Amino acid sequence: MHHLIRAAAGIHAADQLLLAALPLIGGLVLHLEPSGIAALVAMPGFAWLLASLPAGVLVDRWPRHRVLLLAAGLVLGGQLAAMLGLPLGAGALGLAALLASLGTVIFVLAAGATVPVLAAREGFAGANAKLELARAGASLLAPILAGWCAARGLGVLALGLGALGSVAALLATRGLPALPPPPARHAPILQGLKEGAGFLARQPLLRAVFGCALCWNFGFFAWLAAVVPYALNVAGLSAASTGAAQAGYGLGMLLGAASAPWLLRGTAPALVLLGGPGVSVLAAPLLLGAPGAASLALAAFLLGFGPMQWAIAQVSLRQAVTPPELLGRVGASLQLAIYGVRPLGALSAGAVMAAWGPGAGIALAGCAFLASFLVSAASPLARLRVMPG
Repeated sequence: MHHLIRAAAGIHAADQLLLAALPLIGGLVLHLEPSGIAALVAMPGFAWLLASLPAGVLVDRWPRHRVLLLAAGLVLGGQLAAMLGLPLGAGALGLAALLASLGTVIFVLAAGATVPVLAAREGFAGANAKLELARAGASLLAPILAGWCAARGLGVLALGLGALGSVAALLATRGLPALPPPPARHAPILQGLKEGAGFLARQPLLRAVFGCALCWNFGFFAWLAAVVPYALNVAGLSAASTGAAQAGYGLGMLLGAASAPWLLRGTAPALVLLGGPGVSVLAAPLLLGAPGAASLALAAFLLGFGPMQWAIAQVSLRQAVTPPELLGRVGASLQLAIYGVRPLGALSAGAVMAAWGPGAGIALAGCAFLASFLVSAASPLARLRVMPG
C-alpha cells in the first residue's frame, strides 16, 4: 500500500503544480488576456470529461499495476511537453496540460480500484485517507511553490518540479506487486459502460452519493466563481488577504483527511455522510453575514474539512458495495457527472452575479450546498449505521 501512497503523492504534486502554474504563466509569461487565461486553465478540466469513461473501462480490463504505470507515464510526458512547449505559446502549453491531466484521471480511477486489492475491508477508510492526505498536502503547498517561482520569473521551474513529482510517482508504481486483472468478462465497450452506470443507478446508497455529489460540486464551482469578486469588491479585502484566507481550504482538507479514519471507526457512517454537506451549508451564511478575512478563512476551512471526510467515507462505501469487476466503470460514471456539472456551477454563478452582484453568487452556492445535504438526509445514507460487509 505504501507504494501506491507514494505514487499518489507524486501524481497529485505534479497535477496541483501544473494547475497552479498555468494561470500565472498565462498572465506573466505569455501575457494572455483574461479570456485566454481562462481557456488555458480549462484545458485540464476537459481531460476529466474526455477520459473518465474510457479510463473506467481500462481499469476494469487491464492489470491495475499496468494502468497505474501508464497513468504515471502520461503525467510525466505531459509535464515534459509543457516545459518544452512553453516557448511555442498557449496552444502547445494547453495541449500538454491536457495530456498530463489525462494521466491524472486514469491514476485516480485506478488507485481507487486498487485499494480493495491491497487493503482489508476494515482498512479501506484508512487507506483512502492516506491517498487523500497526499492530495490535500499537494493542494496546500503547490500554489505557494508556483507563486514563488512565478514571482521570480521562473514559471518553467514550477513545471520542472511537477515533472520531478511524476518521476517519483513512476518509480513508486514500479514497486507495486503484479496485480491480476479483475475477473471481468470483456463485454463490448458500450455495454460495459452501461453496466457501470446501471449499477450506480440501481444501488440506493450510491445513487444518493451521486445526487449529493452533483449538488455539492455545482455549489463549489459557483463558490469558486463568486468568492474572489465578493472578497475584493464587497468585503474590501486585498488580493493578498483573499489568497491567504482561501488557504483555509487546504488546511481543512488536511485535517479532514487526517481525522476521517478515526471518526469512521468511532461513529456511524451516516454522521460523516451527512456532516460533510451539512458543514458546507454554514459557509455561505457565515461569509454573507460577516464579510471579512476571518469569515472567509473559516468558510474555506469548513468547505475543505467536512467534504474531505465525506469524500473518504463515500469512496470507502463505494469500494464496499461495488463488485470488483465494476469498480473502474462505476467510479468513472460518478466522476464524469461530477466534473460535467462543475462548469455549469461556475457559469450559473457568473450569470447570477451579472444580474445581482457577487453576493448572489455566494447565495447560489449556499443553496446548492443545502440541496446536497437535503438529498443525503432524505436517502438511505441517513440510516447507515455501519459500512456494508
